Amino acid sequence: MLVARLDNAGDVLLAGPAVRAVAAGCDRVVFLAGPHGAAAAELLPGVDEVLTWRCPWIDPAPEPVDADDLAALTARLAALDLVEALVVTSFHQSPLPLALVLRTAGVPRVSAISVDYPGSLLDVRHRLPDDLPEPERALSLARAAGFDLPDGDDGRLAVRRPLPASPYEPGSHVVLHPGASVPARAWPAHRCAEAVEALADDGWQVLVTGGPGERELTAAVAGTRGTDLGGATTLAEMAGLLDGAAAVVVGNTGPAHLAAAVGTPVVSLFAPVVPAVRWAPYGVPTVLLGDQSAACRDSRARDCPVVGHPCLTSVTAADVVTAVRTLAGDPPSSAFCTESAALPVRRAGSWRSAT
Repeated sequence: MLVARLDNAGDVLLAGPAVRAVAAGCDRVVFLAGPHGAAAAELLPGVDEVLTWRCPWIDPAPEPVDADDLAALTARLAALDLVEALVVTSFHQSPLPLALVLRTAGVPRVSAISVDYPGSLLDVRHRLPDDLPEPERALSLARAAGFDLPDGDDGRLAVRRPLPASPYEPGSHVVLHPGASVPARAWPAHRCAEAVEALADDGWQVLVTGGPGERELTAAVAGTRGTDLGGATTLAEMAGLLDGAAAVVVGNTGPAHLAAAVGTPVVSLFAPVVPAVRWAPYGVPTVLLGDQSAACRDSRARDCPVVGHPCLTSVTAADVVTAVRTLAGDPPSSAFCTESAALPVRRAGSWRSAT
């Protein structure tokens, strides 16, 4: 059985419940991932093997379509002798190009969500409202294909355990992740640096994380008060850090979903270029910060189309400190509780006050 999700790490993590449903109903699951999502696929419970392929109609920096590359992928898939495939996509992506490749590789049963007429490419053409959270959307596809979660599985995000051990005392630190795969979703670096200072003043140890290409950013954000871990962790090691954090401060990017997968509360700096109802951290207590009615709403812009990036620049370091206290309580070094207004907390799809 093949499950395909060909975009970034966060997207792959959001397919986790669907993968577990498939794994409960078959002997072996092969996951087809893009190069940005393969490490996340390795973390998913239920996955037995990960194949990596850069998809020219989904990758954010696509290479030109290459006939030899498509032929090589078709041959790899044919060699697996697959009996079925589940093509998981977002609402703005088409599963049909990959369905054609799978048909060419001899896969007899292919399921996907498709608005477009699929002809003979799909055996299960699933259609549903597009206002569902991404994990529920993918799980509904698995169910339409005849798979379901095993008894006792609550359908939340998850990763394989045990995770790599963290050197930091559980609950002693807040993780701040300043980067984002899409620039329009990033909180400005100077705001992130201010938040590090404010959280440190409040009594938290602040770990600043980022990928190998974000070392300059994380060093600037960490300054002298935070611990700069830019480029210092694998995705699995980052999961271990997030697992022990009191809270994670992050935009709408992969580590937000990784935090949800380890069950850590999230302060979500959410730019409304995509809908929060679909993409907010799933299944964990979350405080959503950012102007969700901003002019960029639902634009799917990669770069902010509004001068000054007001949807996120309006969020202050004080807002973040209040949100962290709402989710995590007093910092370990605090001898008293500073009174602050309760912020709305999102828990498994609903909103309610933290008090």
